[in-house]
Amino acid sequence: MTSLTDRKNAAISRGVGMTTQIYADRAENSEIWDKEGNRYIDFASGIAVVNTGHRHPKVIEAVKAQIDRFTHTCHQVVPYESYVHLAERLNALTPGNFAKKTIFVTTGAEAVENAVKIARASTGRQAVIAFSGGFHGRTFMGMALTGKVVPYKVGFGAMPGDVFHAPFPIELHGITTEQSLAALKKLFAADVDPGRVAAIILEPVQGEGGFYPAPAAFMKALREICDQHGILLIADEVQTGFARTGKMFAMDHHDVAPDLITMAKSLAGGFPLAAVTGRAEVMDAPAPGGLGGTYGGNPLGIAAAHAVLDVIAEEKLCERAEQLGGRLKQRLAAIREQAPEIVDIRGPGFMNAVEFNDVKTNLPSADFANKVRLIALEKGLILLTCGVHGNVIRFLAPITIQDEVFAEALDILEASILAARG
Repeated sequence: MTSLTDRKNAAISRGVGMTTQIYADRAENSEIWDKEGNRYIDFASGIAVVNTGHRHPKVIEAVKAQIDRFTHTCHQVVPYESYVHLAERLNALTPGNFAKKTIFVTTGAEAVENAVKIARASTGRQAVIAFSGGFHGRTFMGMALTGKVVPYKVGFGAMPGDVFHAPFPIELHGITTEQSLAALKKLFAADVDPGRVAAIILEPVQGEGGFYPAPAAFMKALREICDQHGILLIADEVQTGFARTGKMFAMDHHDVAPDLITMAKSLAGGFPLAAVTGRAEVMDAPAPGGLGGTYGGNPLGIAAAHAVLDVIAEEKLCERAEQLGGRLKQRLAAIREQAPEIVDIRGPGFMNAVEFNDVKTNLPSADFANKVRLIALEKGLILLTCGVHGNVIRFLAPITIQDEVFAEALDILEASILAARG
């Protein structure tokens, strides 16, 4: 009999990479069972998509109720109240004490594309600045903005023009906030007139880049630079949003507000939905018909998102994220002496990461991180690596994870790190 892996290799493009060879059969909250009946603890959450857990009862109930009414009309053809209401809720929840408006699309990359379109329409400018290590999607503009070549850009030819990159401040890797700001100043002097820049885009906590939080001083300085030059600040909250960092949005940790915010992933608890929310006058810059999409704001995703927002509030998931992240970081810190490969433990709320170096060379060790991942997988724990050097393990378990399952996962994680040492 042909294996599922062989069937996958024969039927699906190799460009769709796979972290595991687990073929899911069912999932519940923080656990997944494969076709063979093996059970795994999910510390990936579909890459931060199910912050509220797999198949949260309230999300499933909301979607089932919507299915019984209608599944698609295209909001641009026959609109519906739930779309309007969700926009109202996001306008109120997102940071910034000013009038806001929202649009709904389908994916995070699509949200980023639309944020750039809106910024260009609003400012009449073309250039966009992003940061090294940032990830903003796999569409052409998303790739251009992304600050990592392999595997996201390699082999795909020329990227769209008028996209510039500055180094993201990561003191662990020798880049201070002052150096990053100096590089931005140099960029303005040597490569692009700030009067031609429509937007600066960044993740408040880099996702694929390694879970590095943007320093508060850096975010404040960016806001000042944007205000000085009439540039819009875009916060890409696709991975950081919806209680993951201990706040509804990662920008809530900062004293400044962005002009535009992109959202997706956990917005709809596993259903495809993304959004852009921003200053009302900026969001209104494109002419009617310039924004939208056939599936944008699908009724099932909208229904799920309403339930997700209710669950975050009712189950106090922001507070829960702080508690879980604290326990995870404390456990990792307790084994640091036994595992000198650990060079950093970080992350706000429950958006946490551990970074590994080779003890002999003190250089980033992707091999060690991957070894930990594979050992943990054998023990039933799904982990994800990330980072420009591939030496970071990121933790994205559902914030609704049961205490006993979380304790089990921490035991597996500790055992896997120590076992990877040989």
